[in-house]
Amino acid sequence: MLALAALTVGAAALWWRRHPSACPYGQRFWVEAPHPFITRSRLLAALAPQPGETVLEIGPGTGYYTLDVARSCETLHIFDVQQEMLDHTLRRASDAGVANLAVMQGDARSLPYADASFDAAYLVAVLGEIPDQDLALRELARVLRPGGRLVVGELIGDPHMVTSGALRSRATDAGLTFSRRVGPPFGYFAVLTK
Repeated sequence: MLALAALTVGAAALWWRRHPSACPYGQRFWVEAPHPFITRSRLLAALAPQPGETVLEIGPGTGYYTLDVARSCETLHIFDVQQEMLDHTLRRASDAGVANLAVMQGDARSLPYADASFDAAYLVAVLGEIPDQDLALRELARVLRPGGRLVVGELIGDPHMVTSGALRSRATDAGLTFSRRVGPPFGYFAVLTK
């Protein structure tokens, strides 16, 4: 019986990895839980947002990282495939008095921003949920200014985790350079530059 349960769980995990999708709003508790290793302070250290900068967050979920980053830059654009997640994040921002968010709903494989629009961009536990990661990374590289930085956060246990090695390869193909990793391989932020 235990072997059958393990086989079922393994099959479900494999199916989920091969069929990436965003965490549904109804299961948002997964994105609201504390994130060991990929903490807010580590993200801020990796991203290093500056006053006067324009930053893009792909897949904010319910805004776990959003408010901290928004307080550190001029404007934070949040972009998500799910309007419910954007609405939730906007409510949190309003309650916290954060008013420098620009919001847009859409697919990360086709970003509706002009070339070289952002000083920095980030996505945490999101890249693996995008059906075409290579296209999404090319789009992110396109919207970054020369010298801009992209931070990708990943955590073991996420069924869509992108390993550091796979990310390095995809980043190179997208025209991005792997600069450094913050945190251990099982919970890291990778800093990529254009």
